[in-house]
Amino acid sequence: MVTPTARREAVAYLQKRFTISERCACRVIGASRSTVRYRRREQDDTALVERLRELARQRPRFGYRRLHALLRREGQLVNHKHIYRLYRVAELAVPRRKRKRLATGRGLQAMIGSMPNEHWSLDFMSDTLSSGRRLRTLSVLDTCTREALGIVVDTSLPSQAVTRLLDRVIQTRQRPQRITLDNGPELTSIWFDQWADRNGIQLDYIDPGKPVQNAVMESFNGRFRDECLNSHWFMSLDDARRTIEAWRIDYNRARPHSSLGYRTPEEVHYELIRRFEGSTMTAGFSE
Repeated sequence: MVTPTARREAVAYLQKRFTISERCACRVIGASRSTVRYRRREQDDTALVERLRELARQRPRFGYRRLHALLRREGQLVNHKHIYRLYRVAELAVPRRKRKRLATGRGLQAMIGSMPNEHWSLDFMSDTLSSGRRLRTLSVLDTCTREALGIVVDTSLPSQAVTRLLDRVIQTRQRPQRITLDNGPELTSIWFDQWADRNGIQLDYIDPGKPVQNAVMESFNGRFRDECLNSHWFMSLDDARRTIEAWRIDYNRARPHSSLGYRTPEEVHYELIRRFEGSTMTAGFSE
Protein backbone atom coordinates (compact mmCIF):
# COMPACT_ATOMS: atom_id res chain seq x y z
CA MET A 1 0.00 0.00 0.00
CA VAL A 2 1.40 3.39 -1.02
CA THR A 3 1.51 5.88 1.84
CA PRO A 4 0.19 9.47 1.49
CA THR A 5 3.76 10.76 1.79
CA ALA A 6 4.87 8.56 -1.09
CA ARG A 7 1.92 9.77 -3.20
CA ARG A 8 2.87 13.40 -2.56
CA GLU A 9 6.48 12.69 -3.55
CA ALA A 10 5.34 10.90 -6.71
CA VAL A 11 3.12 13.83 -7.73
CA ALA A 12 5.96 16.28 -7.13
CA TYR A 13 8.32 14.16 -9.24
CA LEU A 14 5.87 13.96 -12.17
CA GLN A 15 5.24 17.70 -12.08
CA LYS A 16 8.96 18.46 -12.14
CA ARG A 17 9.98 15.75 -14.65
CA PHE A 18 7.24 16.24 -17.23
CA THR A 19 6.12 19.80 -16.45
CA ILE A 20 2.48 18.84 -15.96
CA SER A 21 -0.19 20.22 -13.65
CA GLU A 22 -0.96 18.86 -10.21
CA ARG A 23 -4.40 17.73 -11.41
CA CYS A 24 -2.87 15.72 -14.25
CA ALA A 25 -0.19 14.16 -12.01
CA CYS A 26 -2.82 13.10 -9.48
CA ARG A 27 -4.90 11.52 -12.25
CA VAL A 28 -1.88 9.53 -13.49
CA ILE A 29 -1.10 7.88 -10.16
CA GLY A 30 -4.69 7.81 -8.89
CA ALA A 31 -4.11 10.14 -5.94
CA SER A 32 -6.56 12.56 -4.37
CA ARG A 33 -5.66 16.23 -4.67
CA SER A 34 -6.72 16.82 -1.08
CA THR A 35 -4.22 14.17 0.05
CA VAL A 36 -1.44 15.77 -1.99
CA ARG A 37 -2.20 19.27 -0.71
CA TYR A 38 -2.50 18.22 2.94
CA ARG A 39 0.10 19.73 5.25
CA ARG A 40 0.47 18.42 8.78
CA ARG A 41 -0.37 20.93 11.50
CA GLU A 42 1.84 20.70 14.54
CA GLN A 43 0.00 20.62 17.88
CA ASP A 44 1.29 21.65 21.26
CA ASP A 45 0.22 18.72 23.44
CA THR A 46 2.21 19.77 26.52
CA ALA A 47 -0.84 20.65 28.62
CA LEU A 48 -2.71 17.54 27.43
CA VAL A 49 0.21 15.25 28.28
CA GLU A 50 0.54 16.80 31.74
CA ARG A 51 -3.17 16.27 32.40
CA LEU A 52 -2.86 12.71 31.12
CA ARG A 53 0.05 12.08 33.49
CA GLU A 54 -1.92 13.57 36.38
CA LEU A 55 -4.91 11.33 35.69
CA ALA A 56 -2.60 8.32 35.35
CA ARG A 57 -1.11 9.09 38.78
CA GLN A 58 -4.60 9.32 40.26
CA ARG A 59 -5.75 6.17 38.45
CA PRO A 60 -2.61 4.03 38.09
CA ARG A 61 -4.52 0.95 36.91
CA PHE A 62 -6.51 2.73 34.17
CA GLY A 63 -5.65 2.15 30.52
CA TYR A 64 -5.76 4.77 27.79
CA ARG A 65 -9.42 4.17 26.93
CA ARG A 66 -10.66 4.95 30.45
CA LEU A 67 -8.29 7.92 30.70
CA HIS A 68 -9.71 9.13 27.37
CA ALA A 69 -13.24 8.81 28.82
CA LEU A 70 -12.19 10.93 31.84
CA LEU A 71 -10.70 13.58 29.55
CA ARG A 72 -13.90 13.73 27.48
CA ARG A 73 -15.87 14.09 30.70
CA GLU A 74 -13.75 17.19 31.42
CA GLY A 75 -14.58 18.64 28.00
CA GLN A 76 -11.41 17.59 26.13
CA LEU A 77 -12.68 16.74 22.64
CA VAL A 78 -9.72 14.70 21.44
CA ASN A 79 -9.58 11.50 19.39
CA HIS A 80 -8.88 8.29 21.31
CA LYS A 81 -6.12 7.36 18.84
CA HIS A 82 -4.33 10.62 19.61
CA ILE A 83 -4.60 9.85 23.34
CA TYR A 84 -3.18 6.39 22.68
CA ARG A 85 -0.13 7.87 20.93
CA LEU A 86 0.50 10.32 23.78
CA TYR A 87 -0.11 7.51 26.28
CA ARG A 88 2.58 5.36 24.65
CA VAL A 89 5.07 8.21 24.27
CA ALA A 90 4.63 9.13 27.95
CA GLU A 91 5.21 5.46 28.87
CA LEU A 92 2.03 5.24 30.94
CA ALA A 93 1.06 1.74 29.81
CA VAL A 94 -0.16 -0.48 32.64
CA PRO A 95 1.88 -3.70 32.99
CA ARG A 96 -0.35 -6.63 32.03
CA ARG A 97 -0.37 -9.66 34.27
CA LYS A 98 -0.19 -12.96 32.44
CA ARG A 99 -3.16 -15.18 33.16
CA LYS A 100 -3.19 -18.92 33.04
CA ARG A 101 -5.29 -20.15 30.15
CA LEU A 102 -7.95 -22.55 31.31
CA ALA A 103 -10.00 -24.96 29.28
CA THR A 104 -13.63 -23.92 29.11
CA GLY A 105 -16.58 -26.20 28.60
CA ARG A 106 -20.21 -25.69 27.88
CA GLY A 107 -22.45 -25.02 30.85
CA LEU A 108 -24.98 -22.55 32.13
CA GLN A 109 -24.67 -19.09 30.62
CA ALA A 110 -24.05 -16.13 32.90
CA MET A 111 -27.30 -14.35 33.76
CA ILE A 112 -27.60 -10.57 33.37
CA GLY A 113 -30.60 -8.54 34.51
CA SER A 114 -32.49 -6.40 32.04
CA MET A 115 -33.54 -3.83 34.68
CA PRO A 116 -31.97 -2.52 37.91
CA ASN A 117 -32.65 -4.68 40.99
CA GLU A 118 -33.84 -7.61 38.89
CA HIS A 119 -30.77 -9.84 39.25
CA TRP A 120 -27.92 -9.65 41.78
CA SER A 121 -24.70 -11.55 42.19
CA LEU A 122 -22.64 -12.44 45.29
CA ASP A 123 -19.06 -13.52 45.84
CA PHE A 124 -16.33 -13.63 48.47
CA MET A 125 -12.72 -12.49 48.24
CA SER A 126 -9.84 -12.55 50.71
CA ASP A 127 -6.82 -10.42 51.53
CA THR A 128 -4.48 -9.73 54.47
CA LEU A 129 -3.79 -6.81 56.79
CA SER A 130 -0.29 -5.44 57.38
CA SER A 131 -0.17 -7.57 60.54
CA GLY A 132 -0.69 -10.70 58.44
CA ARG A 133 -4.23 -11.21 59.74
CA ARG A 134 -6.61 -12.52 57.12
CA LEU A 135 -9.71 -10.58 56.08
CA ARG A 136 -12.63 -11.50 53.86
CA THR A 137 -14.91 -9.38 51.71
CA LEU A 138 -18.40 -10.08 50.41
CA SER A 139 -19.59 -8.08 47.39
CA VAL A 140 -23.14 -7.61 46.10
CA LEU A 141 -23.43 -6.59 42.44
CA ASP A 142 -26.36 -5.57 40.24
CA THR A 143 -25.65 -7.42 36.98
CA CYS A 144 -27.68 -4.97 34.88
CA THR A 145 -26.12 -1.65 35.93
CA ARG A 146 -22.84 -3.15 37.28
CA GLU A 147 -23.36 -1.22 40.53
CA ALA A 148 -21.49 -2.48 43.57
CA LEU A 149 -24.45 -2.36 45.95
CA GLY A 150 -22.41 -3.22 49.02
CA ILE A 151 -19.10 -4.64 50.19
CA VAL A 152 -18.80 -5.94 53.73
CA VAL A 153 -15.34 -6.48 55.23
CA ASP A 154 -14.55 -8.66 58.25
CA THR A 155 -12.30 -11.44 59.47
CA SER A 156 -15.21 -13.89 59.30
CA LEU A 157 -18.42 -13.76 57.27
CA PRO A 158 -20.92 -16.46 58.28
CA SER A 159 -24.40 -16.79 56.79
CA GLN A 160 -25.84 -14.29 59.29
CA ALA A 161 -23.41 -11.60 58.08
CA VAL A 162 -24.42 -12.32 54.48
CA THR A 163 -28.13 -11.89 55.18
CA ARG A 164 -27.49 -8.73 57.24
CA LEU A 165 -25.73 -7.14 54.26
CA LEU A 166 -28.51 -8.17 51.89
CA ASP A 167 -31.21 -6.86 54.25
CA ARG A 168 -29.35 -3.54 54.46
CA VAL A 169 -29.15 -3.26 50.68
CA ILE A 170 -32.81 -4.23 50.23
CA GLN A 171 -33.84 -1.37 52.55
CA THR A 172 -32.51 1.14 50.00
CA ARG A 173 -33.28 -0.87 46.84
CA GLN A 174 -36.03 -3.14 45.58
CA ARG A 175 -35.84 -6.84 46.46
CA PRO A 176 -34.20 -8.78 43.58
CA GLN A 177 -35.94 -11.63 41.81
CA ARG A 178 -32.82 -13.81 41.57
CA ILE A 179 -29.32 -14.00 43.01
CA THR A 180 -26.41 -15.88 41.40
CA LEU A 181 -23.84 -17.29 43.83
CA ASP A 182 -21.35 -20.09 44.29
CA ASN A 183 -21.54 -23.17 46.50
CA GLY A 184 -19.69 -21.90 49.57
CA PRO A 185 -20.91 -23.17 52.98
CA GLU A 186 -22.13 -19.68 53.97
CA LEU A 187 -24.42 -19.59 50.92
CA THR A 188 -25.75 -23.15 51.07
CA SER A 189 -26.66 -23.17 54.76
CA ILE A 190 -30.18 -23.70 56.07
CA TRP A 191 -30.15 -20.15 57.48
CA PHE A 192 -29.47 -18.59 54.08
CA ASP A 193 -31.93 -20.85 52.28
CA GLN A 194 -34.70 -19.92 54.73
CA TRP A 195 -33.88 -16.22 54.36
CA ALA A 196 -34.21 -16.47 50.56
CA ASP A 197 -37.48 -18.40 50.88
CA ARG A 198 -38.98 -15.77 53.24
CA ASN A 199 -38.07 -12.99 50.82
CA GLY A 200 -39.25 -14.84 47.71
CA ILE A 201 -35.80 -14.72 46.06
CA GLN A 202 -34.65 -17.50 43.73
CA LEU A 203 -31.06 -18.66 44.27
CA ASP A 204 -29.11 -19.70 41.17
CA TYR A 205 -26.05 -21.73 42.19
CA ILE A 206 -23.29 -22.05 39.61
CA ASP A 207 -21.76 -25.43 38.85
CA PRO A 208 -18.66 -26.23 40.96
CA GLY A 209 -15.50 -25.07 39.22
CA LYS A 210 -17.43 -22.96 36.67
CA PRO A 211 -16.91 -19.30 37.66
CA VAL A 212 -17.69 -18.29 34.06
CA GLN A 213 -21.35 -18.86 34.93
CA ASN A 214 -21.00 -15.84 37.23
CA ALA A 215 -18.93 -13.88 34.71
CA VAL A 216 -20.13 -10.37 35.62
CA MET A 217 -19.11 -10.86 39.24
CA GLU A 218 -15.78 -12.42 38.23
CA SER A 219 -15.06 -9.37 36.09
CA PHE A 220 -15.87 -7.12 39.04
CA ASN A 221 -13.59 -9.19 41.28
CA GLY A 222 -10.73 -8.64 38.84
CA ARG A 223 -11.18 -4.85 38.95
CA PHE A 224 -11.63 -4.93 42.74
CA ARG A 225 -8.42 -6.92 43.18
CA ASP A 226 -6.40 -4.88 40.70
CA GLU A 227 -7.53 -1.35 41.58
CA CYS A 228 -8.17 -1.67 45.31
CA LEU A 229 -6.87 -4.72 47.16
CA ASN A 230 -3.53 -4.91 45.33
CA SER A 231 -3.06 -1.12 45.39
CA HIS A 232 -3.46 -0.52 49.14
CA TRP A 233 -1.70 -1.61 52.31
CA PHE A 234 -4.35 -2.01 55.00
CA MET A 235 -3.08 -1.13 58.47
CA SER A 236 -6.20 -2.29 60.30
CA LEU A 237 -9.69 -3.65 59.72
CA ASP A 238 -11.20 -0.15 60.05
CA ASP A 239 -8.67 1.17 57.53
CA ALA A 240 -9.65 -1.61 55.10
CA ARG A 241 -13.35 -0.83 55.53
CA ARG A 242 -12.85 2.90 54.90
CA THR A 243 -10.62 2.37 51.88
CA ILE A 244 -12.83 -0.28 50.29
CA GLU A 245 -16.02 1.74 50.83
CA ALA A 246 -14.38 4.82 49.26
CA TRP A 247 -13.34 2.68 46.29
CA ARG A 248 -16.89 1.26 45.98
CA ILE A 249 -18.41 4.76 45.85
CA ASP A 250 -15.87 5.87 43.27
CA TYR A 251 -16.51 2.68 41.27
CA ASN A 252 -20.23 3.51 41.10
CA ARG A 253 -20.04 7.27 40.59
CA ALA A 254 -16.84 8.10 38.73
CA ARG A 255 -15.21 5.07 37.11
CA PRO A 256 -15.95 4.71 33.36
CA HIS A 257 -17.06 1.16 32.46
CA SER A 258 -16.28 -0.18 29.00
CA SER A 259 -19.27 -2.57 29.15
CA LEU A 260 -21.54 0.45 29.75
CA GLY A 261 -20.18 2.58 26.92
CA TYR A 262 -17.74 4.27 29.32
CA ARG A 263 -20.56 5.56 31.49
CA THR A 264 -20.77 5.06 35.24
CA PRO A 265 -23.10 2.51 36.88
CA GLU A 266 -25.09 5.30 38.54
CA GLU A 267 -25.66 7.02 35.19
CA VAL A 268 -26.95 3.79 33.69
CA HIS A 269 -29.13 3.10 36.74
CA TYR A 270 -30.94 6.45 36.58
CA GLU A 271 -31.21 6.30 32.79
CA LEU A 272 -32.92 2.90 32.93
CA ILE A 273 -35.21 3.97 35.78
CA ARG A 274 -36.34 7.06 33.83
CA ARG A 275 -36.87 4.98 30.71
CA PHE A 276 -38.89 2.39 32.64
CA GLU A 277 -41.03 5.05 34.36
CA GLY A 278 -41.62 6.80 31.03
CA SER A 279 -42.75 3.58 29.33
CA THR A 280 -45.05 2.79 32.29
CA MET A 281 -46.69 6.23 32.08
CA THR A 282 -47.14 5.87 28.32
CA ALA A 283 -48.76 2.47 28.76
CA GLY A 284 -51.08 3.92 31.41
CA PHE A 285 -52.25 6.75 29.12
CA SER A 286 -52.82 4.37 26.21
CA GLU A 287 -55.20 2.34 28.31
